[in-house]
Amino acid sequence: MSELHSFAPGRVELLGNHTDYNAGVVLSAAIQMGIHARGSRRDDGKIVLSSEGIEGCATADLAAGLKPGGAWADYPLGTVEMLRQAGAPVGGFEARFAAELPPGAGLSSSAALEVATAVLVTKLFPFAVSPLDLAKICRRAENEFVGVSCGLLDQVSSIFGRRDHVVFLDCREESVEPVPFPPSLGLLIVHSGVKHALTGGEYNERRDQCFEAAKRMGVPALRDVSSAQVAAAGLPALVGRRAAHITGENERVFAALTALRNGDGDTFGRLMTASHRSSMENFENSTPELDSLVEIAIRQDGCHGARLTGGGFGGAIVALVDLEAEGRISGAITSEYLEKTGNLAKVYPCRASDGALAA
Repeated sequence: MSELHSFAPGRVELLGNHTDYNAGVVLSAAIQMGIHARGSRRDDGKIVLSSEGIEGCATADLAAGLKPGGAWADYPLGTVEMLRQAGAPVGGFEARFAAELPPGAGLSSSAALEVATAVLVTKLFPFAVSPLDLAKICRRAENEFVGVSCGLLDQVSSIFGRRDHVVFLDCREESVEPVPFPPSLGLLIVHSGVKHALTGGEYNERRDQCFEAAKRMGVPALRDVSSAQVAAAGLPALVGRRAAHITGENERVFAALTALRNGDGDTFGRLMTASHRSSMENFENSTPELDSLVEIAIRQDGCHGARLTGGGFGGAIVALVDLEAEGRISGAITSEYLEKTGNLAKVYPCRASDGALAA
């Protein structure tokens, strides 16, 4: 068999911050940057993996069983293991990966690596699997093999992305819907220069606080209550702020769906900025650098709104801008941010793009 190719895009989270593990709703978009994989079968039962920019190869023997080794190769190897457990007839192969995603920006390079692997492997060893089940297999790789607790958003975004559409994910129902994105608008992803560093402790602490709020309110998840109910519940102050962020995000996602269907970029942008304010005040997962970038971005003519994207604690913001103003806004953000913080921001103009299965 000749060499085959796959591509899986990264994603940008537009609204719905930390709602996934609270059975909530999220809006995201696949972007044009991602991870390429090229590979071919081997007849010796071995898996040989290499990545552009990383010296050497990672090798595993299917006969000996696949086990995590604490390196980048755990993501593709975990995906292979979960495919095998799902019944895929995976044999030996070699694969080379090349990434276009900026490191530490919170654009979900790990999910893109899993999805690129899954698509390549199911081409090399044909296996019928639905797109949603493929996303779940990739999530299992991250949860069970790599050992990182995550929801389904990243894998769904990489698989279900559609050009000029955003992805609406209902995490409770595990349903996915593409929603048209206004053609006159673009997305600027602006890296703060501070690497995305969502530690297990910070993530788990906020997760536990959300679960505590739901338990105190007598509901299965914060998806089941409104912001007004949270405000009236008499929760401990910190737990109440965490819960207010989640319920507010769910409400902003539903409001944004209406705005997008009406082609209303102004309202969508205001909801994004309100989301960032909640991250600052309620969830406390922003940083001074991200706050500065949002403040600078929303001052620019042609910018409708901005917020941190991804887990927070560094990484990048996403700004909703008029396409015709992209260049001017990018230059203004870069120069003003450098003057204010001494850090060099990197700006990536992005488009809502096709997912890994588009071809």
